[in-house]
Amino acid sequence: MQQEIKYCTTSDGVRLAYSIIGSGEPPMVRTPHWFAHLEHDLESPLFGPMIQTRTMQHRLLRYDPRGVGLSHRDNVDLNFERLVADLETVVDAAQLDKFILFGLSQGASLAVAYAARHPERLTHLILFGGFARGLLRRDNSPKQKENLELACALIRNGWGSQEESYRQFFTSQFIPDAGRDLHHSLNETQRLAATPDVAERILRLNAEIDVAALLPQIKTPTLVLHSTDDLRVPYAFARDIAAAIPNATLVPLESRNHLLVADEPANRVMADAISDFLGDKRIRRLPGTAGLTKRLEKKAHALEQNWFIKFVLVFAAITGCFIFFYEIWKLYRGGAH
Repeated sequence: MQQEIKYCTTSDGVRLAYSIIGSGEPPMVRTPHWFAHLEHDLESPLFGPMIQTRTMQHRLLRYDPRGVGLSHRDNVDLNFERLVADLETVVDAAQLDKFILFGLSQGASLAVAYAARHPERLTHLILFGGFARGLLRRDNSPKQKENLELACALIRNGWGSQEESYRQFFTSQFIPDAGRDLHHSLNETQRLAATPDVAERILRLNAEIDVAALLPQIKTPTLVLHSTDDLRVPYAFARDIAAAIPNATLVPLESRNHLLVADEPANRVMADAISDFLGDKRIRRLPGTAGLTKRLEKKAHALEQNWFIKFVLVFAAITGCFIFFYEIWKLYRGGAH
């Protein structure tokens, strides 16, 4: 998929990279996360299908946040208010009047803050895998701080290196049930997205987020999606968000993955829920999923393997019986003589 990278500049002089791809109205804006890279994401077997799905029915605006990806990476001020202002800058630069706002992971908190401030700009609000309170704003703060310091130490010691084991700590929380190729892809995305210093600063910033008081102020129709066994952000946080936003709809996704994999059933549930929520037709074949021919070939191969295994077991059983009776016959012949 081809894209044109554009740039805009914030009030404090930070250059932000953004791109609009796809077709369909109203446009959709996806808030960024700290594993972002506009170019790499399109090629990613994890993020690529997510992006392609959204572009099938709506123009999609994505941007790399300050300090990350293709945006300004050096000596940038990182705080939550700046991130909200960056979102305002990007949508104004793209000349978007009204749009759908899609908040993913920690970007859901950013989407909540924007929705509370600019309800007149939004047609719909979608929150996936989000939280209203960061790690240090939750219960059991001493334990959470210990977890935060452990994560930050891993970032400092190995985030930017070729050794994947440091980043695998995060990958195993984000996509625990994905295959080795997807794990490697996300490990590489982390390395490319941000320097160790910026990654640690973002992690600490996320830990201090608290938009819980803004949730009742949201007037935009809202859809909340969340994996029921999410290892990174517990499902209970989604229930809290949906309960606090007036008339919000909560759709549980049966998965352990924080970021859904294209071929898992929960991805189909999410895609259909979003289509229904937006009044779009459901997408028949989702990007990144196997077509009918490949699915049949896979089933046929599994069936062939199953029959082969059964044949081997039957053959082994017959051979065993033959050997058993042959030994009995030899004993009988020996006794007769």
